[in-house]
Amino acid sequence: MNYADIKTIDVQDGTGVRVSIYVSGCHFHCKGCHNKEAWDFNYGKKFDESTIEYILGLLDHDYISGLSILGGEPMEPVNQQGLIPLVKAVKEKFPNKDIWCYTGYTYEELVSMEDESINNLLSILDLLVDGRYVQEKRDLTLLFRGSKNQRVIDMALTREKKEVILAEKYL
Repeated sequence: MNYADIKTIDVQDGTGVRVSIYVSGCHFHCKGCHNKEAWDFNYGKKFDESTIEYILGLLDHDYISGLSILGGEPMEPVNQQGLIPLVKAVKEKFPNKDIWCYTGYTYEELVSMEDESINNLLSILDLLVDGRYVQEKRDLTLLFRGSKNQRVIDMALTREKKEVILAEKYL
């Protein structure tokens, strides 16, 4: 897995001050994508154990609210293998920090894949912003998403109720 960028201070991809990682590789190629260079799976730097340690160090400050994972596409199979150890390490070391993940897949598409790696990621995430960016549905008034078809899903409530529960404060 490669990553395109790590933002050490990010205030736009989730609540509070965050650390964000942009993974490389995406098959969606959404019209109007703001991160086209990250479509290439070989773009950026190699993700390895030292990357996880670096991110854990960045998160180790009281003013950091959590981690955001974006892309490219985090749910691409090659990216899941790197992200699972990362999110597990973050939750273990910082149980009070939240993890947001942005994906072009809908929650329903992810669950229907019945993939163990995806299920592992979904079991740890706090918020999932799902759905492809649709330029024709762009809306600058939306919180934490770019187009009206995208949703901010409360993953704890979704797991508990076994149905999609939107994070109401972001509607």
